[in-house]
Amino acid sequence: MGSALVPFLESHGYPTTRLVRHKPRSESELQWNPTRTIPTQLVSGFDVVIHLSGENIAGRWTEQKKCRIRESRVFSTEFLAQALAKADFPPGTFICASATGYYGNRGDEILTEDSLSGEGFLPEVCREWEAAAQPASDGGIRVVNLRTGIVLSRDGGALKQMLLPFKLGLGGRIGDGRQWWSWIHVDDLVSAVHHILSDSRDRAGPASSVVLTGPVNMTAPNPVTNEEFTRVLARKLKRPALLPAPAFALRLMFGELADEGLLASTRVLPKKLTESGFESKYPELADALNDLL
Repeated sequence: MGSALVPFLESHGYPTTRLVRHKPRSESELQWNPTRTIPTQLVSGFDVVIHLSGENIAGRWTEQKKCRIRESRVFSTEFLAQALAKADFPPGTFICASATGYYGNRGDEILTEDSLSGEGFLPEVCREWEAAAQPASDGGIRVVNLRTGIVLSRDGGALKQMLLPFKLGLGGRIGDGRQWWSWIHVDDLVSAVHHILSDSRDRAGPASSVVLTGPVNMTAPNPVTNEEFTRVLARKLKRPALLPAPAFALRLMFGELADEGLLASTRVLPKKLTESGFESKYPELADALNDLL
């Protein structure tokens, strides 16, 4: 997400500074340790701060892995929010990543930002993750939590991992394929962040007074089932999709991740984005895959 967002923002006239773990290599980088408290002067003087980092959830969830997933999100967000709230020159906006995992496995239920959180490890992490930004909100900073779905990109994420088996004719649905996947084209993701950053007075139409705060679903307006996703992807690649991945095999391979990630059903709609006047360039999966492939 960050590698797509930074060049987009810079191309639209936003000078950016990156928070990095390594020793800074240029004036546009600042070193931080996301596991420790942050000096307030490090993050003072910026208009907007965007926090996207966190341990990759892919892989088998051992107790150590789950601890890293939780702490890399919750602690880093809390430390950053506390520093921003105490800064001499705090930002006007703090955007922090979250995920549609907040809703948990919900079958065919249509989910919006008004829906309650679900049950399980990922919903627990997302609740704590979003709550960790509260110090910034208490300090008068506008906080936006990006509840992001499956980001489709040429350069990484779920789509890149799926391409090789599908190109080899080894792709197929996951489990029974009836679980809903809420996805978004990476270009729409960065455009939506830009939309959130834009001054509301610059927006036309009846939603021009809307300023987005709190949780915002970052998904396309048309989620699809895994079976439909599989069918569309196979058609675009001109390959068969005849080899389903059985649920029991996925549980053997991935454990808890299988049920909370691959097999979980989250039918999420971007209610706030839509009501604020944002229009997806790629609202349909077929159009998104046409562009990316």
